[in-house]
Amino acid sequence: FFFTCAGCCAGGAADEAAVEEEELDDAGSLDFSVLDRELVDIFVEEGKDLLDHCDGLISELRAAPQDREAIAGLQRDLHTLKGGARMAGINAIGDLGHGIESLLEAVAANRTDIDRSDVHLLERGFDRLHQMLTRTGRHRDVAMPVDLIAAFEARTLGRAEAEDAPATTAAAVEVPALVDTAVASAPLSAPVPLEASNEEDTLARPQQEQVRVRADLLDRLVNHAGEVAIYRSRLEQQLGAFRGAMGELDRTNARLRDQLRRLDLETEAQIVARYQREQEQVDHKFDPLELDRFSTLQQLSRALNESAADLGGLQGVLDDLSRQYDVLLQQQSRVSSELQDGLMRARMVPFDGLVPRLRRVVRQAGQDTGKQVHVTLDGTHGELDRNVLDRMVAPLEHMLRNSVAHGLETPEQRRAAGKPEEGEIAIRLRREGSEIVLEVADDGAGLNREAIRRRAEQRGLVEADAVLGYAELDAMIFSPGFSTADQVSQLAGRGVGMDVVHNEVRQLGGSVDIHSVPGKGVTFTLRLPQTLAVTQAVFVQIGDTTFAVPVASVSGIGRISRERFESANGGYHYGGEEFALHDLGTLVGQGQARAEGQDQVPLLLVRAGELRAAVAIDQVLGNREIVVKPVGLQIASVPGIYGATITGDGRVVVILDVAPLVRRYQANPLKPIAPAAQATDRQAPLVMVVDDSLTMRKVTGRILERHNFEVAVARDGIEALERLEERVPDLMLLDIEMPRMDGYELATAMRADPRYKGVPIVMITSRSGDKHRQRAFEIGVQRYLGKPYQELDLMRNVYDLLGIARARE
Repeated sequence: FFFTCAGCCAGGAADEAAVEEEELDDAGSLDFSVLDRELVDIFVEEGKDLLDHCDGLISELRAAPQDREAIAGLQRDLHTLKGGARMAGINAIGDLGHGIESLLEAVAANRTDIDRSDVHLLERGFDRLHQMLTRTGRHRDVAMPVDLIAAFEARTLGRAEAEDAPATTAAAVEVPALVDTAVASAPLSAPVPLEASNEEDTLARPQQEQVRVRADLLDRLVNHAGEVAIYRSRLEQQLGAFRGAMGELDRTNARLRDQLRRLDLETEAQIVARYQREQEQVDHKFDPLELDRFSTLQQLSRALNESAADLGGLQGVLDDLSRQYDVLLQQQSRVSSELQDGLMRARMVPFDGLVPRLRRVVRQAGQDTGKQVHVTLDGTHGELDRNVLDRMVAPLEHMLRNSVAHGLETPEQRRAAGKPEEGEIAIRLRREGSEIVLEVADDGAGLNREAIRRRAEQRGLVEADAVLGYAELDAMIFSPGFSTADQVSQLAGRGVGMDVVHNEVRQLGGSVDIHSVPGKGVTFTLRLPQTLAVTQAVFVQIGDTTFAVPVASVSGIGRISRERFESANGGYHYGGEEFALHDLGTLVGQGQARAEGQDQVPLLLVRAGELRAAVAIDQVLGNREIVVKPVGLQIASVPGIYGATITGDGRVVVILDVAPLVRRYQANPLKPIAPAAQATDRQAPLVMVVDDSLTMRKVTGRILERHNFEVAVARDGIEALERLEERVPDLMLLDIEMPRMDGYELATAMRADPRYKGVPIVMITSRSGDKHRQRAFEIGVQRYLGKPYQELDLMRNVYDLLGIARARE
């Protein structure tokens, strides 16, 4: 039994889409000269919500077939759906809903019991309803599902008690007719009450009104709220600077008042001294003060005192205003935070909303492969950012189809292995710090590592005598175009599935881990950053660089002596747990740079799942609210970069997610650079990077230089040929689409020239189609990588082609 890395996924989906498109074309369009377009659209929107709710009820019914509340809930939803379909004129949906409802009425009236086969029949019926509703939403006509209607009628009448047969027939024909007449005049948005015969409350339940908002408008509002928070932060910083200036003005006023007091004393002293001298003169008719002698100096002194008093009064006014502004800013901060929280909650959507779609994918794959499978859920009631959820829909569908087509065994194989005939796929969702952890697990046969190794050797991804661990071998399924299937079908063999999953998760800044146990199953663990517009962060400093770390990923702050940290003697104990010691400078590639004269080293204590890490920094700068801004695709795909933020003074600060940085370091620890005396014995290999993108040349060049490679760059094929005349590289990284001479032309010219024929070529391009890849291999290109690439994938290929032992080995 071969496990393939989801050739089943995108290819199967594409074939299904093509078949569906063909069926839609055959069915024709809805005739809106008879139907009301607005009414049809309203019905489709409401019908989607009703069917999603029904999917959850069917899941409950599978676990407890006699659950009367689930049956009653299905009846209510079907009643509303059927009434809306009749009003909108979509009779095919109404008739199938009526057939399903008849069976549920028989069960509710205790005329028959429901078993597992009936649950499967209900799943088929609701899946068909969903397909027809989707086609109706695209304004395509739908055919009457005669086969399913007949199946439900046969089931309703075939197992009912003989003495109740006439009553059953009447209930199946006459009662719904009365109901349809009742619902024809009911508003579409309100649920239709059930008949007084199951004995349910006939009063309609009040529903809270909802408003649909376009996703792009909501995203713009979130961004505007983030900008408001940035401006508020700058105002707060400027107000702080203003209050600092006011404090300096207060000190200046105090100094001025002291100087005026001393001036007054000096003036009075001079007046008294002058008076005493003039007493000795003959003329005593007038007092010196009466002659207004020294009055100018006195007037200036008094005027300065009055000015100082006025200045003090103005200072008091400014102090009052600053306090009022401070209160207003606090109130604005509270309202702004509530606004941001409300907008973020509006952008958060429950993962449960995706569950019915995933269940349908599993059921369809099970029907196509003839396998029995059910889905179990854990923690899926949580909410995710809509952007993350939308981008994870396709990868999740890929993985679920993979699990059914290649992970789960056939019923016969499962019986032989001592397993239940029905396989199980588990979807688990939880939060760990600032990460969202999504697990997809099955209880199938696990990865076929022998088949993976054999196919990897055939494709040249690994040498025949190379020693690979389970983790490295399992990661081969993420290679583009990798598949272990021998035949291509709708659900296998195209090899365009798991690389899509890997790339999508990587572009979100997440990671994918595989845990496979032969005969027991496989678990895929997806770790995704929790995208928030506004969050609290700890600002830390390494050397001259400032980083922000989300508070959600930090469990505490600690300190350790420099001597103990440098000796790396043991870990750090906190709260009864042991945290492994790491250095943030090393994790981000800046090296250890402890502050001068620092006896105690600050530590960020990080807890994420099973990970416990105490990360050393130079300084903790404080905690503040930040607005998370997205970064470019090439930067966002680097593990550990959460985003960026703009501080109040306009500086851009990178936001780090420390847990992925620690995991990457543990998987590939950096070796210390060899001493210069030893390095002179060996010349660094030369790698030529040929790409018309300046960013790609710089990013790739820095990665290679960080791994101690010498780098040469060229903008296109012509410039590369000129550089080749100067020095032949040991390896070339080549793009396809370039001006003057593209990658195919350059590779062809090199393979035709004896001087360059032996240079290994790794083609790195955004063209990931089979046609482009096949042409590259025909020319003589050794490896083919898609953009954006993972640093670990690139360096693994570089080391393998150059025959150099990897740093971590």
